[in-house]
Amino acid sequence: MNKNVLKRWLVAALAGMTTFGAAVIPSQAQAQERPAEVRLAWAGAPRVWVLARADQSFDKAFGVPVRWVQFASGADVLSLFAANAIDIARFGSSPAVAGITQRLPIEVIGIPEVIATSERLTVRKSIASLKDIEGKTIAYPPNSTAQYALEAAIKVYKLDRSKIKLVALSPAEIVAAWKRGDIDGAYAWDPASQQLSANGGHEIFFTKDLQKDGYLIYNNFVVRKAFAEKYPQIVTAFLKTYQQKVDEYQKDPEAAAQIIAKNIDQPIDSVRRTLAGLSYPSVQEQLSDAYLGSGASKRGAGIDRAMVDTAKFLAGAGQLRADTIPATYSNSIDSSFLARASAQ
Repeated sequence: MNKNVLKRWLVAALAGMTTFGAAVIPSQAQAQERPAEVRLAWAGAPRVWVLARADQSFDKAFGVPVRWVQFASGADVLSLFAANAIDIARFGSSPAVAGITQRLPIEVIGIPEVIATSERLTVRKSIASLKDIEGKTIAYPPNSTAQYALEAAIKVYKLDRSKIKLVALSPAEIVAAWKRGDIDGAYAWDPASQQLSANGGHEIFFTKDLQKDGYLIYNNFVVRKAFAEKYPQIVTAFLKTYQQKVDEYQKDPEAAAQIIAKNIDQPIDSVRRTLAGLSYPSVQEQLSDAYLGSGASKRGAGIDRAMVDTAKFLAGAGQLRADTIPATYSNSIDSSFLARASAQ
């Protein structure tokens, strides 16, 4: 990481903790202060929290307006956090681990989704199995959970990576490259995956297929630490409202999918499939050792182990230095907001 960028992050973090050189100790009144707005980073994809965008549930729960800041990749999210341009983001585990390892002052506060079938390997009809991608050109969105799953599949199924031409492309570039005949397949999500299937492709591997091998691949909610410290009630309200939207979706998936499809202007079939391809651990489940854990149990809990494994993968891919990876990421996991949301 560039030392000047890190210095700016640290200066910004210190500025949020001190005033005229004296540590600020928030009073109960200060703890109830509200920002002028809350900035949520999203990718514009079909996700349950779009229900709260459609009916402004977050705005109502926070008591202030929400500004939705759209991004194209995990790297974009890290840049937005570094620039203090967003407060909370929903994005993949891989870029979140990269940012935390590089000492970006952010922390994981929840796991909205575990990826099952919403991310998949779609290939041409001539490719019948995972082994058949040897000798072929396969694309993936860079710095994403899809890239992590693809690399994990290559490792678990002992494919010869040197025989696979891997190409980093955005979802839109993947579709264009497929139509030109430049690639033989791609590990991605809808609507890109659906467009490949609609143009002669078929699906041969899903991220859920890695679960039996111990891989937990998920999206996470991440917050700026300074924001969470100053507005803990906002973070709690965010998680509580999100759980309400999960409940709404699970009660009537079709009605929820219709609302989301209309709000983001995407095909209803693609929206249905994406939403059904994710699992949604509740706020109570996320406090278990299978996910974030709580208190001392955060160290060694499922997400802590998954973050360490992800960091090692990123180091192997040359995206992180191995000597920067900590033994545990528990100090960057804050489940206290989940506990408050659960209690409410």
